[in-house]
Amino acid sequence: MYAPILEIDTKKVTENAKKLHDFCAQRGVELTFVTKGFSARPEVIRAALAGGITSFADSRLKNIRAAKQAIPGLKYLLIRIPAIMEAEDVVRWADWSLQSQIEVIRAVSEAALRQGKIHPIILMIDVGDLREGVFGRAQLDEIAPQIKDCAGVELVGLGTNVGCYGSVLPSVENTAVLVELRDYLNKKYGFSISVLSAGGTCALKLLEDGSMPAGINQLRVGEAVLYGEDTTGNRFLEGYHQDAFRFKAQVVELRRKPSVPIGELGRDGKGDTPEYPDRGVRLRAICAAGKQDVAWAALTPMLPGAEMIGASSDHLIVDVEDCGGQVQVGDWLTFRCGYMAVLDATTSAYVDVQIREG
Repeated sequence: MYAPILEIDTKKVTENAKKLHDFCAQRGVELTFVTKGFSARPEVIRAALAGGITSFADSRLKNIRAAKQAIPGLKYLLIRIPAIMEAEDVVRWADWSLQSQIEVIRAVSEAALRQGKIHPIILMIDVGDLREGVFGRAQLDEIAPQIKDCAGVELVGLGTNVGCYGSVLPSVENTAVLVELRDYLNKKYGFSISVLSAGGTCALKLLEDGSMPAGINQLRVGEAVLYGEDTTGNRFLEGYHQDAFRFKAQVVELRRKPSVPIGELGRDGKGDTPEYPDRGVRLRAICAAGKQDVAWAALTPMLPGAEMIGASSDHLIVDVEDCGGQVQVGDWLTFRCGYMAVLDATTSAYVDVQIREG
């Protein structure tokens, strides 16, 4: 087969899932597995279920709907703030949702009442990453009484997100904000908030160090289970598989070429002006995959001596000068995948996904 391949080892996913699920459960924290990074493929979800995970989350209603249709009975949290026009489907498919904007919350409330339901919501609190969430006590006091007036929703939790936009790392201080605001809202407005949800694999460090503020009882995690990696924290997780996902692409050209382009340089295909270190003449392998298939910067060649150089829309360029002559035209190069590589590969129409166990 000529198309690039994404190979998924579900046994390794199950082992990662069990390890992390047990770690969190022993500390009184529910692990909610984020499935958007692999487009909620049922095979991977089943692997996580086999590892003991029972709570799932995704940013796309299409993924949630497909997952529930493939595996009835799944419990799903919608983790992207929905559009108003999605309100009916939010209530229909998501068991609960993250929210931050009163206009959306009202629409979800009205949809829930039409469907004869009460939809649980988690209100997002922005603690400095500057993505979604209520920012500051004044905004909280503005939205809280309006939520109380929405009969179709129930405020069951507070959540926060760090690391995804502003690269802010979780800390005792910014995570403890949730505990403080839970107590404030329960006392002042009569809520019964019971869920405090911290987001991202990077929050695991607080749990590992024993410094997670008491009361945080949910972690929304994808990367640790899938790749055994904490990109924001710049670390691999000890004892976890890092190669459950492998990307494979076929070598279609193998030639020695200079490492610096020749001629007047403009911008590349993305409009950037990259720099090209001069390493002399090197042996380069061009592989039949590109940015339309995978996030090349999140690929790590598994062949010793191979090094990613770059990519265009259709080609990966790999330095194989130091591979001892092992690479030939027609060979398949294998790459360990980071988060963005799998995110792209599972949404590309041009990548063949293959499932294996062990």
